[in-house]
Amino acid sequence: MRMLMVGAALVMMTSAAMISSVMADDDDAKGAQKLATQGRDDYWHCLAREYSRVGNQGLSEQDFGRSLAGACPSERQYYRVALLDYLTTQYPDIDAGAHLATANRAVEAAQKDIVTAFVKHKPPQK
Repeated sequence: MRMLMVGAALVMMTSAAMISSVMADDDDAKGAQKLATQGRDDYWHCLAREYSRVGNQGLSEQDFGRSLAGACPSERQYYRVALLDYLTTQYPDIDAGAHLATANRAVEAAQKDIVTAFVKHKPPQK
């Protein structure tokens, strides 16, 4: 009887530890997602500030694109790293190189969207 009670206690402790581990993993994923979202928002706000700078009004699409590519380096890097961390947390079995490529494409897509908006809202040349 005593052995049965010890066995039951061991099963309960193991189950509690497993549940605690799953909950911690869920918290890690939520935290990583929150940081990735914050990084995205910070990067987009910085790009929006660059978009609305007065000195950019006369630039060609190519010149604006080059200017934008060098803008917001700390926000861009934070976004890339936070997204990489999130992807690694969500998909640990996928190669880290694939996650980095995805994060880089997300940064490039943000820049492309701002350049597209710049071109569409640029007044026609006389």
